[in-house]
Amino acid sequence: MTKIEIISGFLGAGKTTLIKKMLQEVFAGEKIVLIENEFGEIGIDGGFLKEAGIQITEMNSGCICCSLVGDFGTALKEVIETYAPDRILIEPSGVGKLSDVTRAVQGVAAQEPVELNSSVTVVDGQKCRMYMKNFGEFFNNQVEHAGTIVISRTQKMTEEKLEACVKMLREKNPTATIITTPWEELKGEQILAAMQHQDLLMKEELEGHLKEHGHAHGHSRGEDCGCHDHDHEHNHGEDCGCHDHDHHHHHADEIFTSWGKETPHKYSEEQLQKILAKLSDDDECGIILRAKGIVPCTDGGWLHFDMVPEEFEIRHGEADYTGRLCVIGSHLNEEELSRLFELV
Repeated sequence: MTKIEIISGFLGAGKTTLIKKMLQEVFAGEKIVLIENEFGEIGIDGGFLKEAGIQITEMNSGCICCSLVGDFGTALKEVIETYAPDRILIEPSGVGKLSDVTRAVQGVAAQEPVELNSSVTVVDGQKCRMYMKNFGEFFNNQVEHAGTIVISRTQKMTEEKLEACVKMLREKNPTATIITTPWEELKGEQILAAMQHQDLLMKEELEGHLKEHGHAHGHSRGEDCGCHDHDHEHNHGEDCGCHDHDHHHHHADEIFTSWGKETPHKYSEEQLQKILAKLSDDDECGIILRAKGIVPCTDGGWLHFDMVPEEFEIRHGEADYTGRLCVIGSHLNEEELSRLFELV
């Protein structure tokens, strides 16, 4: 039986960092496949994980539920047949809805020898309030459907801020296990134990509920399944399972856009700092939620960069076949971005 772990989280929360930690500390020696659903044209995170010798299947398209319900099931079956992995890690797009991904996995689990072992959401504690307020439809969905919530960057937060963040998350999800200890202080085994314990409780609760109400598990996405909002017209086909009655209904690609470029252009570290500071501080290029990339450096070597609102980091890393840039946000001004990165 192949175990499936879904590790979701809003843009820049630290999903890839958590996956790397788990791969090094817990899943070493297991046969692992990682399925990534990147929002944006250029998959950049994959390179960081290939170093760990993990088989990666990248799906670079917007919304895992609409474009991939059929494809996702097929991809999952192919992965199982081709690699027969011990464990599949699914890293949905930062703007993906966890409820859609979970539903797609459960659909496959009804026919294939796989089980959803855990469903985790990584939340950037420092940005929790801002994302909940501005992008609640996507952010809250990830929080509400998680068995375990791992708060990142807690070492940078005051006790009061952390408590306020936990309270906000609890209001959206009263039952999830919430991990507040900084990751560096925890062993991967402790995180996995918390993830599995919580998801076991959720499974037991679900099974009890189904027995009590005499329902068969799963549904055929018929008219009354609660997945569709009849007032909202969309062109993803009647059975895409993307809608719940009690939420706003947008697809990620209606709200978020991405700008991606491959370029041999070289940047100095200082130049890159100025670009990222500008993306972080003003909105001339749009509302920037995430920027990441790998570019050649003017003094030799390669620079890897990563930005979320109000903070960014640049580090020296491995070369790539060419420089790659990816910016994700809302109302992006592509001309301004090209100018900023000196591509015009």
